[in-house]
Amino acid sequence: MEESTSREKILKKIRNALVEKNDPPFPILDQESDVFPVMTDSLDVTFAQALVSVAGRFIYSESEDEFLGVLKSFILEKDWPLFFCLDPLLQNRLRHAGIPFESDPEKITEARIGITRCEALIARFGSVMVSSRQNPGRKIVGSPEIHVVVGFTSQLVPDLKQAYRLIRKKYGVDFPSMVSVITGPSRTADIEKTLVMGAHGPRELYVFLIEDTADGI
Repeated sequence: MEESTSREKILKKIRNALVEKNDPPFPILDQESDVFPVMTDSLDVTFAQALVSVAGRFIYSESEDEFLGVLKSFILEKDWPLFFCLDPLLQNRLRHAGIPFESDPEKITEARIGITRCEALIARFGSVMVSSRQNPGRKIVGSPEIHVVVGFTSQLVPDLKQAYRLIRKKYGVDFPSMVSVITGPSRTADIEKTLVMGAHGPRELYVFLIEDTADGI
C-alpha cells in the first residue's frame, strides 16, 4: 500500500508539472538574427576579398563573351592543359569559343583542370557551394589539381543560410544528396605543421564571376 501511495505521489507531481505553466529556465534564443557584423561592402567586393584571403583567385567579367576571352588568355598565359568538363551548358560555351575540352567520364582521374558551375557564392567567406545535382556530380570537384568555377552575380548571397535558402528554392523537396562548401584550395598542415596545398583536392581554385544576362549559362 505504501509503494502504491509513493507511486501516486510521483504521478501527481508529474501531472501538476505538466498543468502548471512555468517560465523557461533559459532565455529564448533569437535564431533569426545575424551573428556576424553587417557587411559594409557590396557582395561581389566582399566575396572577392574573402576568396583572395584564402588563396583563391577571383576574376570578374561583365559578360559571357568577356569571360570566354579572359579564359582563353589564361589558357595561353598559364599553359593550361585540356579542360575536363561534364556540364552540357558549359560544353556548349567552350565549343562555341573554340576552347577544347575532355568529357569522357572514364578519364576524370587523369584530368589536371576541371571546370564547373556552382549553386551559390557565399560572400562573407569567399566560399563556393556545389551539390551532387550538378552535371559534374561529386568527383570533378575533388579530382583535378586545378578547379575553375563559373558563377554569376545572381548567385551571390551574404551568408550560408541564404545559400541554403537559394538551393532549397531551386530543388524543393528533391534536395541534393550532397551539398558541399568549398573555401579556397585544398590544404592541410597535419604533418609536422607544414602547410601543403592540394592535399585532399585541387591546389588551385579560380572563380570567374559573370554579370547575369537574359541568356546566361
